[in-house]
Amino acid sequence: MTFVVTTPSFSGPVDLLLQLISSHDLDILDVELAPIVDAFVVALRDESNRLEMEELSEFLLVAAILLEMKSHRLLPGRDETEPDEEFVGWEERDVMLARLLELRTYAALADAFVSHFERASRSYPRLRGIDEGFVVRPPDLLAGVTSAQLALAYLRGVEEKPVPVVRLNHVTVDAVTVAETVVALAQRLPTMGTLSFRHLVEGLQTRIEVIVHFLALLELCKLGHVELGQGTTFGDVEIAWVHGDQQVELERIDVYEG
Repeated sequence: MTFVVTTPSFSGPVDLLLQLISSHDLDILDVELAPIVDAFVVALRDESNRLEMEELSEFLLVAAILLEMKSHRLLPGRDETEPDEEFVGWEERDVMLARLLELRTYAALADAFVSHFERASRSYPRLRGIDEGFVVRPPDLLAGVTSAQLALAYLRGVEEKPVPVVRLNHVTVDAVTVAETVVALAQRLPTMGTLSFRHLVEGLQTRIEVIVHFLALLELCKLGHVELGQGTTFGDVEIAWVHGDQQVELERIDVYEG
């Protein structure tokens, strides 16, 4: 910033003025802002001195900062107002309360030390050490162990451990699929009329077969071959076959199976 201002307390670049006020080397109350603004307006109207846009914006920024700083100093702030009479002396009371709590802590610690001292006064320490001739011998961990036993233990430690094998020959896999069940139900349901799902799966033995039959019914319902209904909450699911062109239905199911 090349704009130079002249006041009774300062003469120089305006950015230097802001720096001195920010560092508290110069009091903002000793600086008159009106002459600075008037000088800038005169320089702005002088056609022989063309100011760049960067200089104009920088001066406006510095002037706004100086104006805000001076306003804060002139207008009373929240901390500068006189406190009410009921709040006078609160700081002194806070200090006294803090010291009182500190003294109570030291007093409680002193009582704890007194309690420990009284308890220690009722104990009697051992004044003598170990009797003469008393020798502490550690137990012999190899007592009764022969060299043959050590050799067998070494061989057991270095021999290869058998790899565990999980055998699945006792596991039976149910080879039932949804596609096959869809075809089977499409052949059975047209001749069975309306029936419940409980009656349909009455002869099944495993849970997976019941689940597959339920999924197959959902597929048939999605294809539009059956209607599913439930009259009451948690009641039996009623199954009804939707009659149509039997040949077209079988072709669609054959495509589904494929």
